[in-house]
Amino acid sequence: MADKPQPHRDAASPPIVELADWLGDQVAPADFPKTELRWRNDRAAQGVGLHELSDTQWLSHFGRFEPLPDNLPQPLALRYHGHQFRVYNPDIGDGRGFLFAQVRDDAGRLLDLGTKGSGQTPYSRAGDGRLTLKGAVRELLATEMLEALGVDTSQTFSIVETGENLWRGDEPSPTRSAVLTRLSHGHIRIGTFQRLLAYDEPEHMRELVEYCLAQFPGPPPPQGAPERDDPAVRLLHHVVERLADLAASWMVAGFVHGVLNTDNMNVSGESFDYGPWRWLPTWDPGFTAAYFDHNGLYAFGRQPEALGWNCAQLATALRLIAPSDGLIAALERFGPLYGEQLRRRWLWRLGLKPRGEKADGALIAACERHMRESGAQPDAFFFAHRGGRSASPELAAIFDAYEPTGPDHAYWHEGAPQSMLIDEVEAIWSAIDERDDWQPLCDKVEALRHMGEAHGTAPPPAAQDR
Repeated sequence: MADKPQPHRDAASPPIVELADWLGDQVAPADFPKTELRWRNDRAAQGVGLHELSDTQWLSHFGRFEPLPDNLPQPLALRYHGHQFRVYNPDIGDGRGFLFAQVRDDAGRLLDLGTKGSGQTPYSRAGDGRLTLKGAVRELLATEMLEALGVDTSQTFSIVETGENLWRGDEPSPTRSAVLTRLSHGHIRIGTFQRLLAYDEPEHMRELVEYCLAQFPGPPPPQGAPERDDPAVRLLHHVVERLADLAASWMVAGFVHGVLNTDNMNVSGESFDYGPWRWLPTWDPGFTAAYFDHNGLYAFGRQPEALGWNCAQLATALRLIAPSDGLIAALERFGPLYGEQLRRRWLWRLGLKPRGEKADGALIAACERHMRESGAQPDAFFFAHRGGRSASPELAAIFDAYEPTGPDHAYWHEGAPQSMLIDEVEAIWSAIDERDDWQPLCDKVEALRHMGEAHGTAPPPAAQDR
């Protein structure tokens, strides 16, 4: 139809098409018994020109997955391998999702519309390719909370309930089903490169490097860095910068992702793929999110280590086409960059102007010590100390040397901070599950966006030319 809303896009085909023959497999979406719209992110849709879709049109695209105009004619299940809890697995790929479309925002930057729970693919193995409605609700809550806390995250774009009864061993069954669409800047994983190494495909790896440099551009490596003009080395510098920043942003948010496998790491640097996540009830480096993480591999305090290790796996894959000296030099930047980004984001969340590496590091150490010793919940701590206020005697001397960033906001004078502890998550889900009451979820999203406004403009993600 001539008057049908059109997404922002270039005149050319989605760029992923040039790689599609070896990057993924064309698949068909599941034919669901029903499609009932439960969530549409009009704020995100505004940025890609899809906000004017009627609910009927929305369901046709994000429930039945009819192609968007001039976009991918058929969904693409992406191929990748990955280390899962440090064990290499070549038998994975998009098992319950696919790349549905590529669009561009108002600034011309590429974004992917990818799915979760859209049906079986060649990589489903024994899975049903479905998503529980509770899983979709949890992802919405995670992405909204993270965005409000300044984390570069995928956005929950759409949730459609699909009318199937699903059986799951880790929650009461049968349970309701859904299909989720997420909006992010890319779905190229570290595991995508690992697969090309496993199959010894250097030409495809070079093509993928060029795709990533073109679609996820970043600054050049530091002057004097070995082999800084090599494309693969340049890409690794970008990914190291991005994942060091991502690790720092999770730590400042008090967020535990839970499953930091290499197939869950986007080279665009965005946080995504939310399964058994948690927010910290107390400042505990050993706190884990996944009940099956028996050894605490991905515990809260080990997240920076996990992301650094994942960067090393990307470097190992890129050795197929790039010189080792340049890759090693890029990897060596992770630790210092993590410290730099942690200071930047910690001061931002506290609403204080930085004073330099030494002073800011001492401030962070004092805050961590106070939270450990007092048992303060991290969200409550940052809320109470915003702008340097309400400092306890042991913190006052440090905070007094800092200047607030301002301006003030009504949120900081409300009775309590927003948080995302598991009891509240379960209560929001219970209202939906037991009474089909979606108001607590809607109220929570509104409250989280209010908190995001209070924090102000988030620190720009590292190594991204936006």
